[in-house]
Formats: sequence, C-alpha cells, structure tokens
Amino acid sequence: MPVAALLGAFALGLVAAPAPVSARAASAEASAPSCYVTGGGGLEICRDGAEAEGVLIAPAPCAFVRGVQILRLPRAEAPGPLQMIFQGQSPLSSRRRDEPCPERRATDSRDGGSLRTGRSPEALATTLPPSADRFSVDLPEERAAKRGASEPAAEGIGPRDPIAVSGRDWAGEAYSYVFLLGQERVGGNTDPDAEPTGGRRGRRRAERDEPAAQPADIRRRVQIAARTVDFQTFEIRTRTPDGYGLTWTPFTPGGRGTPPNPAPVVDESGKPVASSCPAPAFETHGLAGSISIVDRTYHYVYTDVLPEDCGLAPEKRRTALYLRTSKDLSASKVWSAAKQLAAPLPPGSLVRVARAKGMQRWAVSYTCQRPANAPGGPVADICLQYTPDLNLDGIGALTLYADPVEAGRSPAYLGLRSGGDGSGRFDRSAHFWMTDAQGNLDTPSIYPGKAGFLTWLDRLAPTASGRDTSSLYGRPVYWATWTVRRIGAQ
Repeated sequence: MPVAALLGAFALGLVAAPAPVSARAASAEASAPSCYVTGGGGLEICRDGAEAEGVLIAPAPCAFVRGVQILRLPRAEAPGPLQMIFQGQSPLSSRRRDEPCPERRATDSRDGGSLRTGRSPEALATTLPPSADRFSVDLPEERAAKRGASEPAAEGIGPRDPIAVSGRDWAGEAYSYVFLLGQERVGGNTDPDAEPTGGRRGRRRAERDEPAAQPADIRRRVQIAARTVDFQTFEIRTRTPDGYGLTWTPFTPGGRGTPPNPAPVVDESGKPVASSCPAPAFETHGLAGSISIVDRTYHYVYTDVLPEDCGLAPEKRRTALYLRTSKDLSASKVWSAAKQLAAPLPPGSLVRVARAKGMQRWAVSYTCQRPANAPGGPVADICLQYTPDLNLDGIGALTLYADPVEAGRSPAYLGLRSGGDGSGRFDRSAHFWMTDAQGNLDTPSIYPGKAGFLTWLDRLAPTASGRDTSSLYGRPVYWATWTVRRIGAQ
C-alpha cells in the first residue's frame, strides 16, 4: 500500500464518522452521497462517508499550526514540489535543550505568530513536513526586559494569517510573495486612514505622548509583505531610514541586531491596507483571505468589519467581503482601493476565493454552521460554493448564509467528519486549501480526480498530550477532499 494511503487510513482511524447527512443524502446509508447544487445550477458537490479525510498534524503541547496553505511550486525541487506555508507560535528565547516547554495560553502576547514553511513530496501531501521559523518578531516581553522596563513595549503583535502567491513569473520574476497580518497600536487615534506607528511621524508622535495618555492595548490589523525565492530565506518590506521610502530588508531568524520593522502595504492612494475597526489586541478582525492570479491580475479577496459596526463589541461586529486587485506586487503602491463584494456576513467570518480547478469559475469556501435541521444540529462546518463563471460580480451574487445571517447557517456545507471533542461539538477554524503557484485550486497527484484539498484547525479536538489548558496549543489540523461534477454529465 502506498505511504500516503497508509497515513490516510491511520488518520481516519483517529476520528469517528458522524451520523449520515440525511437532509441532503440520497438515502440513510452513511456511504450514500450527500450532495447540493451550486455554480448557478450547473454543478453538484458531493461528499459521502468514503470521502478522504485525515489528520495533517497533531502539534506538540506548546506549539500550534493554523492556516495551512499548500502551494505547488512551478519547479520540482528536493524534497518535493509541495510547499507548506502556515502560522505557528512565536519562537521562544534560547533555553536549555532539556528544559520543558512552558505552559502558554492562546492569548499570550508572545504568540502573535511566526511564519513557518516546510517542503513535502507528493506522496506525503497528507502529512505536515518538518518546518522552521522563517519570519517572526521579537517578543514584547523580552524587548522590555532588555531595556529594564516593567511594561511590554508598544510594538505590534504578528505576523499571522500568511497568504503565499507567485510573483509575475510570466515576466520572468523569480520571487514569490507572502502577505501577512501585523498589528499596530492605535493609541488615541482610531482613524484607519492615518499613518500607523512605525513611520517617522508615528515615531515622533509616540515619543511626544506620555504612556499614561495611551488607552488600553487597542490595535488594528495592517497588511505586511515578505518575498522569497526559496521559502527558506525572506526579505521583509520595510521603511527606509528617513521613514518615507520603502525597501526590502533581509530577515535572519535568530540573527543579531535589531530585526526589520515591517512597513504596512499601501494601496493606490498611499493609504495603509488596514482593518476598519480598532479593538483590543486579541480581538482584532479583518484582512484575512486569499490571493489568486487570473488574467495576470492579482485578486485579493478578504473579510473586514463593516465600518458602521465599529461601535459594537468586537464579537458582535458583522463583516463584509472585499476585493482589491494588483498588477505588480513589487510596486510601491500595491493594491487598488477596496470594493465591497458582499455584506453583511456573520462576525468573524473567514472566506477564501480562488479559481476552480479545471474550470473558469470562482470557488468560494467559508466558515459556516450547518442548518438546525441537519444531522447533529447547527454544528460548525466549512461551506463551499462555485460561481457560474469568472465574472467577479458572481461572488457577491452567491447567497452564502440563510436568514438570519448572524446565525451563520448555510445548506452548502461539506459535511466534514474529522475533529470534535467527542460530544458532538466541532471547531473548524483557519481553513485554507491547496493551490498552484498562482493561488488557484489544485490537488495532490495522489488525488487527481478530486476538486480540492482542504485544511483546517479544530480547537476543540483533544491534544496529543490529552491536556486541555488552551483552546489553540497542541490542537490537531485536519485535511479533507471534495468532489464536484457537472449536472447532466455521465
């Protein structure tokens, strides 16, 4: 039996199969297909009890893995063509090799995140390969301790939620780009169009303000960028010493000296690509999404909080789906102005968009709840729909959620089986999928007939150690495939 098949069989043995999705199934048998129509009535997505699922990784107790994108490189290089990109925990300071990992909480400010990467052969696509930290930030507590300060420094938390995509390879560009989300402290300024801290004006303002005048730790998300030719060494987009220009600065993990201070990515008007609403550091929302290239144009589709909801509590803020485009990721002003595609969406929604595998359509995956009358009730799942064509308006025309939208329910759920806490509760967070180098849907060669390969984190599933001290650390990441067919096709 092939290695991948053995791994898949083992992983499937770790999770229990759910009750059949009778609301959509052809019969009550667990193996009967569960189908729904999408793509303007021209496609049918079917999953049954035999659809492939498994465990991608069960991290160590003090580690986490989230937002795993699998990128097929254009060149087959050792050890394989599949590049895994994901967010992991921030590295710890140097410690004795035999010293145990400390207990850490999901809200620990040390764990804003680290970009991690690893390379995999096709046969091991269902197992996360060994990885290493590629880009992280100095820990606020450590930086404060070095200065003898009693309070953490005011620097941002990050990076997180990486999205990788090829540069202009049709023009001979060798770089790939990774866009990540940092956080900037807002202070008394809640204007998302204002210059974030880090530029010369921001530094002067920070030096001028007294610490007591700063509010609680209020931040907003900003997009930052890195580029690479091998996904092992990275250059970070930073400001020039005068605070006004932009340059690419090499990042050396564990290197001496001051690490690069990333500059926010800006749009065509020169404004930072930043989230709409400020919030406490671990309650910020916005800017997570996907980037795909169609017709030599980059399409960055993401969710952000509706501006009119900024006055609500962070957990009650509804979101909208937005689009920005670009022709050149290396430009000083990268993205177009934001265009709203769909609204409102439930608070905390995560949406990914890419061109479908082998079709001139958009595939749209999003966090959702199964309908109340579905088997198992309204549990967390991942929903998926296709547009009729590549018209961008088709994305906004999709009905992603049933009324009331705030409940987040949709009949277009995949019916995922893996994960959960054993009592019927599931958490399907930070989902992503496998793409080609241009950010569009692809599948491993071991699943050539499938329409996609999905990954997600379950913060309720038991950890490998059996401990339950965090909603994030040590939690497994799962994978699954899905099948789509044209209606009427034989």
